[in-house]
Order: sequence, then C-alpha cells, then structure tokens
Amino acid sequence: MQTVSNKSHKLYQRAIVLILLSSFGQAHADTASDAKDSHQYTFSWQFQDESSLRPRGGTTRGAPVDLVTEPSAEWIALQQSGISDFERDRRAILAMAGEYRATFDFVETTGFVSAYTPTRPYRSWGTEKVYVVEDTGKSIVLQHLLVMSFVDKNGKVEGPIVTKHWRQDWQYEASKQLVFRGNNTWQKINIPSHQQQGTWKQTVYQVDDSPRYSGVAKWQHFGNYSSWSDEDGWRPLPRREYSVRDDYDVLIGNNRHIINPTGWTHEQQNLKVKLDRTGQIAANQPVLARESGFNRYERIRGHDWSAGDRYFEASKPVWSAVKQEWDRLIATTDTFTLRGSPDKDNLFIPIYQYAQEVAQSPAPPAIPAIQQKVHDLVKAYLAPAP
Repeated sequence: MQTVSNKSHKLYQRAIVLILLSSFGQAHADTASDAKDSHQYTFSWQFQDESSLRPRGGTTRGAPVDLVTEPSAEWIALQQSGISDFERDRRAILAMAGEYRATFDFVETTGFVSAYTPTRPYRSWGTEKVYVVEDTGKSIVLQHLLVMSFVDKNGKVEGPIVTKHWRQDWQYEASKQLVFRGNNTWQKINIPSHQQQGTWKQTVYQVDDSPRYSGVAKWQHFGNYSSWSDEDGWRPLPRREYSVRDDYDVLIGNNRHIINPTGWTHEQQNLKVKLDRTGQIAANQPVLARESGFNRYERIRGHDWSAGDRYFEASKPVWSAVKQEWDRLIATTDTFTLRGSPDKDNLFIPIYQYAQEVAQSPAPPAIPAIQQKVHDLVKAYLAPAP
C-alpha cells in the first residue's frame, strides 16, 4: 500500500508541475534533427531565423490515440431541422462535451513597439475530457479534465496523470457579468437589457475555479456552421505567458467557439497590453503585440478515462463547494481583489491538494467540514481590505 501511495503522490506532484509550466504534452520529441518526429509549424514568420522561432511548450510524448472520423451524434443533433434557436444554441454548447485530443497553438502576428522581435510560438497538446457538470436548461457548466499518459525514451508508458483543467459556464440572457480590471481585480457589471435578449454569457474559470474572463454574444447558425464569438475583453496572463514574460500586464482579446462534425475549435485574438500603477492602460506604447491562438478539440475513441472519471466523482464534493463559494462571493460583492495571481503566485495549490486528499481518502470528510475548509481556502485568496 505504501508503494501505491508513493506512486500516487509522485503523479500528483507531476500534475502540479504540469500546471505550473503549462506543459501538458507535445506531439514530438525536443530535437529539431529528428525528421521522423518533427512537425512543421505552418503559421509563423517566414523570413525570421527558424531556430529563434521554434515553438516552445510541452516536450513529452503521449500515447497514440484513435481519432473519430465520422460525424458525432452531437453534430447530427445540432443539424436537426425544426428546432428553436434556443435549443440549437444549447445543442451547440453541449456538443463541446466529450473525449478529445486537444491541441494548443499561439503565435504573435504583429508587433507595435520599436525594434520588435517576435517571440517563440507556443504549442502543446493533451488528451482531455469535457464533462457536463450541470444542465438546467438556461445554465450549462462544462468541466475540462486532462487524463495524460506519457511515453518515455524507452517506450514505457507512464501514467495516467489526472489534472483538473479549465471550466466554462454558459448562462442564457444573463443580467450581470464579471469582468477583469487588471491587478488581480474583478468587477461585477450590469449587462444592458438590449444586449441580453437571445445571448449567452460564457464565463471561463481557472484550474482552481477562480474566475478568469467572460463574454456575452449570440450563437450564429448557418446551415452546417455554428459559432459563438464575443467582443474584446480583459484577461489575466495565462500560464503559458507569465512563466516567460514580465513585460506586459493584461490580454485584451476575444474568443470564438466553432462546432464541427468531429469536435470543435477555440480561436483567440489577443493584444498584449501594459498597464500603469493605477490599473489603467499605459499612456506610452501600451500595446506590445497581437497574438493569434487556435485550439483544436478532436474527438477520440478508446482512450482510458477511468482514472479521470474516478477523480471527477471522488473530488466532486470539494469542487462543488469551491464553485459555490466563488458563486457566493461574486453574488454578494461588486468588486474584489485577490492577493496574487492564482497560478503565478501558487494560490491554487492548497485547494488542489485538498481535493486530492479527499479524492484519495477511504473515508472523506462530511460535507459541512468540506464546506468550511473550502470557505477558508477561498477566503485566503482575497487581498486584505484597504
């Protein structure tokens, strides 16, 4: 039993490292001379030195996956004629649930400062399952969970490693929205009535269920094309950036979700922007660069998700309490500031550790005890009142 415990602890520690480094996996080994394993990076700067723009990101090799090639049941349901716009919207959102190979690509496309030099693109991938946590009709909650196995240089498979990933909440005709204001501060604002009708608010949460960003827009359906795209909004720096950048403070961008027959895509267009000490956009050359992101979720079959399913169920009491705690805070507070960045300053680690402890415990604590513990953990996120 001690051996199993030690192995679980090591895998958990590696999961934490993966979150901190945002290195979930990559499709090739880290060697440019290996022609067999190299993959061309097709969207970059054609006249820049190739070595200086070699993509950064995860360098581990994943186990093979079996891609789904036929249209999914979710896609077929989305194409059904005679359903209401509201129902078609719902089916588009629910079509993002499932089992995927997810790829993440980001590249700076334009610079706005003197002597600008493009930074290395980012590329990574992972095997990711998206669960439907809640569906009440006008409210849908989707939780992403990475379940990764790695192949070492000798061909041995290590894992699986389970890592809770981001969460996306969808609410129909919402009246309020949580927006990021920079400097680890979020503000709740009213959505004008003329922007509510027929729209869906998407709120994205970080791996620890702390807030990240939100947007409001209508789904667009044109025959076999369904997409949702919001307007520009502020976002904290993502994990892939803060570990290598300290020259800007906020992303200002939008995101687009597009459903396709065998999965979906997530596109992002971001400006990398500097703020002044008051949290306002800097007066002098605030925009460093524009970034394009493209994340592709391709359905797979035959992948072993059992470790993720067990964690999802066993840790549910903790993450349900965490969600409820943040929901209460957001509902009762117009503006709040965290004492640091949840990722960069490692605020997420105590909650992650507690969820892991409860998930592995043969006798989990009672719900009131979990709720009290979670209350204390979330309260520790908040900056002292001025």
